[in-house]
Amino acid sequence: MFRTNNRCVDNNMNMEGGPMQQPMTFSGMMCDPIVECPCERIVNREFCHQVQHIQPIHTRIINHHIYNHSFVPQYTCCEENRICHVYDQNPCC
Repeated sequence: MFRTNNRCVDNNMNMEGGPMQQPMTFSGMMCDPIVECPCERIVNREFCHQVQHIQPIHTRIINHHIYNHSFVPQYTCCEENRICHVYDQNPCC
């Protein structure tokens, strides 16, 4: 079986298995109906599904206590007296 002009043809046989009739001429000769090859029609359908997901969420609160340390100097003072004795080398003068 092969396809010509959008029709299925089986080497001089029609779709019912009998010999093909001569095509219609101006003299009024009738032909058997031609059964076409089936066409396929495709229908695409979309189905939308809602799926609920449960997501547990735990909240952890962390308190940060920040201590800023500052250093304040406290100055102290002391005084010391040192004594140094200087003797003249010539005591007789």
